[in-house]
Amino acid sequence: MTFDPNNPCLFCHPPAEQVIDKNDLAMLYRDEHPVSEGHALAVPIRHVADYFDLLPEEREAIERLLHQKRRKLLARDPTIAGFNVGVNCGKAAGQSVFHVHVHLIPRRFGDHPNPQGGVRHVIPNKAKYSSED
Repeated sequence: MTFDPNNPCLFCHPPAEQVIDKNDLAMLYRDEHPVSEGHALAVPIRHVADYFDLLPEEREAIERLLHQKRRKLLARDPTIAGFNVGVNCGKAAGQSVFHVHVHLIPRRFGDHPNPQGGVRHVIPNKAKYSSED
């Protein structure tokens, strides 16, 4: 039997130790498979699959949690030099848990040999801006 993160929904019933912070409409989780130290997920409490179906209040609640976590990470870790913030919408975009989750990924100089292109790396060979790079 294979694990299905959508049955039951992984983010509707989180383990208490995964929850970092919360407000009335959203929660912040530690990513179980972090890309970098401090990687977190902001998730609406209401089960909704697509970011574009969130209510404005839910988007604002998620934003507040992302900003709070960013401030805490920067205060705690002076090696953080940037962040990637991203959300996958739909299976074709790589979404595997169909409950909205926004990634906050701290970045440090040297964590990738050439980070230029950032999220453009989701499609191989498309991160470069020109053929001369």
